[in-house]
Amino acid sequence: MERYLTGLLSDLPHKTCDTIADVIAGTTIERLQHLLTDAAWDPLSLDEARVKRLLMLHPVTDGILVFDDTGLPKKGSASVGVAPQYSGTLGKIGNCQVVVSAEFLADDPASSTPFHWPVSAQLFLPESWTRDAERRKQAQVPEEIAQQTKPEIALGLFDRARQWGVPIQAVVVDAGYGDNPNFLRGLDDRQVPYICAVESTFGCRLPAEVQASAAQTPVYGGRGQPRKPRPAPLYTVKELIASLPTSAWQTIRWREGTKGTMQVQAVALRVHWATGSSLHSTSHSRVHTGPEGWLLAERPVSEAVADDTQPTPVKLQEKEEEKITYRFSVLPADASLQRLVLLAHARWVIEQFYEDAKQECGFDHYQGRSWEGLHRHLALVMLAYSFLMLYRFTLPLPPEEAFPPCVTRSSLPFVHRQVLLWLFQDLVLWLLQTDQIQTFRPRRNEQSSPCSRAI
Repeated sequence: MERYLTGLLSDLPHKTCDTIADVIAGTTIERLQHLLTDAAWDPLSLDEARVKRLLMLHPVTDGILVFDDTGLPKKGSASVGVAPQYSGTLGKIGNCQVVVSAEFLADDPASSTPFHWPVSAQLFLPESWTRDAERRKQAQVPEEIAQQTKPEIALGLFDRARQWGVPIQAVVVDAGYGDNPNFLRGLDDRQVPYICAVESTFGCRLPAEVQASAAQTPVYGGRGQPRKPRPAPLYTVKELIASLPTSAWQTIRWREGTKGTMQVQAVALRVHWATGSSLHSTSHSRVHTGPEGWLLAERPVSEAVADDTQPTPVKLQEKEEEKITYRFSVLPADASLQRLVLLAHARWVIEQFYEDAKQECGFDHYQGRSWEGLHRHLALVMLAYSFLMLYRFTLPLPPEEAFPPCVTRSSLPFVHRQVLLWLFQDLVLWLLQTDQIQTFRPRRNEQSSPCSRAI
């Protein structure tokens, strides 16, 4: 395991059992493959130990849990879970695996370099796999793994994080999860605050109308079945925001970025998230009125209309409406607009995790086909990434120990270079202390150089 992790932390462009065995001393392809397939260890136990260790090293009373999924492009059809499906990595439907993961933001979300780390991850298994017993057997998919949607997997990861003692102040997701009523119900049942991106067609009811509807009792005419109570009118978030005056929008500055202060125009109002029209009774399965919360809308500052009295051309108005984003949150009524916007933008940390883990730690380099092998690889990648994040958080070192340039909080690639330098220094010291410097020959050089083989 130590050698596999060293390989993940190396500068190899592609990190597989073959390439790692070529450059890391003391291991072979067979031993690394055995680690990922047959060795007796549980990736979930490793995730749990890593999470508890991180919480001990950096104690926090509350944090933000972010869910998302990423695609791992594949060319064949034998790798577990691979199928033609949408991948954000590809930006289209392609042949890939999709992994759902949870990222914990254990720092101030207003920070430009916050401390965050992955909690756990699970592969999404498409329906074409769950119904194919032969493919499941070949890929060694556990029998208890049934058909689950991505939001259902995310709820399972939430339960796992809470069981491991992760202090969750709020959950943040994009519209792929926030637009799912079952996911929102799951979060409501778990009584956790959340802020979810939603589509413009997301349904809401106004609190005053919900109260008025609940107070009304249908009048029985004396003939036939008594009329059942009806829910309050249902609106789309686009309709509600469009009904607000331009003066309701405020400019909110929420974080300092590399190119200056990041700001948006935002507006918020209290609503209930809801489903089902007033054509159905309140007891109908399609009708549901969720808890009261905030409907948050944002638009770029440059596209905001400054004066309500100035007419806006139709094309410009349609362009502005397309750039409006919507979110629903169950944060308390006294939550400020600044706080809503700040939490709404906390989702970028999981996007950074996917980008850095793929570039620095080989997140999408696994070439095996089994369920267990993939999840063991993901667990080791998350361990390597957490190691780098922890060192990035602790840098800079004291001036006499720090490597230049000394910065307030180093980027992950910079920390990775530091780690590679430390590994190289340890290797040189080991070679000198064991008197093996004279006979040391890197295997990669021997295979790539005809002269070395001839000698």
